[in-house]
Amino acid sequence: MKREYYEVLGVGRTATKDEIKKAYRKLALQFHPDKNPDNKDAEEHFKEVNEAYEVLSNDDKRRRYDQYGHAGVGSSAASGGQPGGGADLNDIFSAFNDMFSGGRNRGGGSPFGFEDAFGGGSRRGRASGGIPGTDLKIRLKLTLEEIAKGVEKTLKIKKQVTCKECNGSGSKTGATENCSTCHGSGEVRQVSKTMFGQFVNVTACPTCGGEGRIIKDRCPACYGEGIKLGEVTVKVAVPSGVENGNYLTLRGQGNSGPRGGAAGDLIVVIEEIPHEFFSRNGDDVIYSLAVSFPDLVLGTKVEVPTLDGAVKLTIPPATQPETMLRIAGHGIGHLRGSARGDQFVKVNVFVPKDLSHQDRELLKEMQKSAGISPSAHNDRNAKSFFEKARDIFS
Repeated sequence: MKREYYEVLGVGRTATKDEIKKAYRKLALQFHPDKNPDNKDAEEHFKEVNEAYEVLSNDDKRRRYDQYGHAGVGSSAASGGQPGGGADLNDIFSAFNDMFSGGRNRGGGSPFGFEDAFGGGSRRGRASGGIPGTDLKIRLKLTLEEIAKGVEKTLKIKKQVTCKECNGSGSKTGATENCSTCHGSGEVRQVSKTMFGQFVNVTACPTCGGEGRIIKDRCPACYGEGIKLGEVTVKVAVPSGVENGNYLTLRGQGNSGPRGGAAGDLIVVIEEIPHEFFSRNGDDVIYSLAVSFPDLVLGTKVEVPTLDGAVKLTIPPATQPETMLRIAGHGIGHLRGSARGDQFVKVNVFVPKDLSHQDRELLKEMQKSAGISPSAHNDRNAKSFFEKARDIFS
């Protein structure tokens, strides 16, 4: 789950633009890939810091973020649903091309080779197809019975949907024009000189939000975003055999992208509800059954619950406590295949707490029986052991 943008930059919600910029520069220098070669964690932090700054440095995006959180800015933060934020890596790194070298290299490209490493690209190219929508993550609680056979669920989710008034364009007429601030590039640069050299800070254009174009005649229903908060119904087909923490990805079912951008994904995380009677071991289920001492000794037939309903189970004579009896094919369906696991019944002896006078007398009579008392069996086993030992060493 994404961290709060204020937490990422280490500032409070009342921080000024200068405080946000100062925090951003400090963290960007700390996690810059050139200072942390082959460090994936630093690279992810670097992208996260840039994404947070892109939102909090823009008044309109910051207002919507403060009101609605990540859903409020949608993909205006250029998150794109990718791990660690999906901001165009070339855009991020280009902000630091001159950070340590004092200017661009003579060839005019990135001195760090980021354009080659990450495929180049620009804000202008990205903006032409709209900004991608963000992913959504929800938790889906399932019973063991649903997991055993698979189930289809209908979910109602709140998300950013395409504005019907403007068909997602953000404009009443659909007309746009190049941003006069950034001249269509989607970014603005601030150059400052320090004792370490020239520092170039590249940020998203505050006028167009990094898109390079601005909308004429903004749609009053969505304020020019092309998306608005709505509720949709989604069907999720869950296969049998899923486990707690597994997730399903529904492509294109996440938040709609602003101004015609592609929708993000919906990630459905499975949460298994603990069962009242059964415990789970992979695709097998285990049921604990308490049986009286006479039934264990003499054998019996009992009715036990399964995920498919009650079935008859035969307990053989002289069954020992902790014995596991198997009921084939009454477990959980395999995630990859049509077969099912088994149900195991763990047999334990039932020890009553309250006894009648008659029951006590019966048990006292049983105690006198040599066949019931374990001491007789232990004596026979010990005698047999000593006889064998005597034969070995004699």
